[in-house]
Amino acid sequence: MVGRRTLALFAAASLLFGGTFVAAKAGLAYFPPLLFVAFRFDIAALALAAFAIATIPRSELVPRTRGDLLGIVATGAFVIGLANALLFVGQQYATSAVGAIVFGLNPILTPVFAAVLLSDERLSARGAAGMALGLLGVVLVVDPDPATLLAGGVGKLLILVGAASGALGTVLVRRADATLSSTARTAWGLPLAALLTHGMSLAAGESASTVVWSSEALIALGYVGIFAGAVAYIAYFGLIDATGAIRANLIFYVVPVVATLGGWLLLGETVSTMTVAGFLTIFAGFALLGSESIAAWWGSVRPTSAGGDSESVSFPSRAD
Repeated sequence: MVGRRTLALFAAASLLFGGTFVAAKAGLAYFPPLLFVAFRFDIAALALAAFAIATIPRSELVPRTRGDLLGIVATGAFVIGLANALLFVGQQYATSAVGAIVFGLNPILTPVFAAVLLSDERLSARGAAGMALGLLGVVLVVDPDPATLLAGGVGKLLILVGAASGALGTVLVRRADATLSSTARTAWGLPLAALLTHGMSLAAGESASTVVWSSEALIALGYVGIFAGAVAYIAYFGLIDATGAIRANLIFYVVPVVATLGGWLLLGETVSTMTVAGFLTIFAGFALLGSESIAAWWGSVRPTSAGGDSESVSFPSRAD
């Protein structure tokens, strides 16, 4: 049985990850994109390292196997580093809503890589239909005609590649079969992601002298580093521990909505009819792809007392 804590973790992860796209869009007015994400990882790495050292036994923090090392590399290089670097670069040319919608295709792209790299995972007919519906939705959002590409479609495509990087990294982590916990693996992966993005920033010719330090810049950096970085990771991993990875990933149904509303309220962004149509199509794909998990989760929510107290809910015990 899990109660308010699980619901709080779900809400926190959804809201904090959704706010990433709004804060990234706001912060890009003051930071070069790759340096922005590198600074984000510097802050998140320090915060999560302190949390991991304080809460995880030292014997469980040290990598012991080849799988642990491969899992750390997949986490730091693909799931966190490259995925976020492409997101922040692409976010220069897309609204918060579009960025969240396109990047939210991670759960749909994952089965494609899993079918190739994981022998025990194959896409069902329902899953294939959901994936196809989701990809149709992203085509509507990206609108890949020449005029749209010149008007910012390249940014959307970069975000899509970033989502693919995250999906590939997730499958590589599974293939590595690491013994480290997800929190410990991320605590090691964040410094690797920071080094990677600092190197990409230098290669791109970015300079810290171009940063415009202002209260808005510090707020955006603090949010993506602490709240959407370390705190969001802790909430997300806590949710995985409580409900399993499949049910924890239901947050990706909520993140685009949070980003859309946040961009509209805080940044004055508009949402086109085509974007709304694409979002609804993607959501339908998500629902079809994960319908069995959603049904199992929904059917498990019930009051814990005859008086109808719904503060506590029950989740299936299957971890994945």
